[in-house]
Amino acid sequence: MLDFLNFLQPYAIWVGGLIGLLIGSFLNVVIHRMPLMLEQQWQADMASADEAQTALQPSFNLSTPSSHCPHCLHRLNWWENVPVVSYLLLKGQCSGCHAHISLRYPAIELFTALAIAACFHHWGVSLQACAWTGFVCTVLCLAVIDWDTTLLPDSLTQPLVWAGLIMAALDESGQTLTQALWGAVAGYLSLWSVYWIFKLITGKEGMGYGDFKLFAALGAWFGWMALAPLILLASLAGSAIGLVLQRRQKLRENHHIPFGPFLAMASGVYMVWGDFLTRLGWA
Repeated sequence: MLDFLNFLQPYAIWVGGLIGLLIGSFLNVVIHRMPLMLEQQWQADMASADEAQTALQPSFNLSTPSSHCPHCLHRLNWWENVPVVSYLLLKGQCSGCHAHISLRYPAIELFTALAIAACFHHWGVSLQACAWTGFVCTVLCLAVIDWDTTLLPDSLTQPLVWAGLIMAALDESGQTLTQALWGAVAGYLSLWSVYWIFKLITGKEGMGYGDFKLFAALGAWFGWMALAPLILLASLAGSAIGLVLQRRQKLRENHHIPFGPFLAMASGVYMVWGDFLTRLGWA
């Protein structure tokens, strides 16, 4: 096994890119289905036992039903599931009803491929590369889901916190367990405090509990020292995007912009330029 891993090292970037394309295709499924799964679960929780029995719904999760067009329910053939290539072959249209396929699908596949290739290029074919691949994929899913629905599912944020702590305990994340633990604690409590101060002053909710958990996860992965530059980067990015959307009159009705995507963006910047920010005195 070790010999095989050593053989792959010179091709790490290509291995990462290929794996990234495949994972990116799956991430599209997660991004589309997880909010629907949560909504289905909420409806089931609100319904009485009798209602649940009389209104049984078919199984719906990340694997069932098989991939299909949401417009005409055309079941996709294997070649229609090939990352990026299938989009080009289909010319961005469903083969069944010719409905437009969002450009976001191949964009996420390509972005995931580039991000994971970068992880494998930096860490080689190793446990660290796999761990940071998991981090990147989870944060990407959270960013897009939050942008679409203003939801940050616990099923993604909570495992991300634990994964950061475990990687620190294994000495594979670049942080000590103490740094990761206090990073998670400080990350959660800092935004929790801001939330309650803002609510007591204005009577409004400025962010959701999912933001606390995501920031806790970033603290677990990057350590407590990274929290200040992360929140600064996220705030600057959020303000800039908010001003652009406001000028173009594309803000949502309540003028609310989810904060999760900007925390995710900040984590990506810190992954790449964290050492540079440290030298500048930001961290």
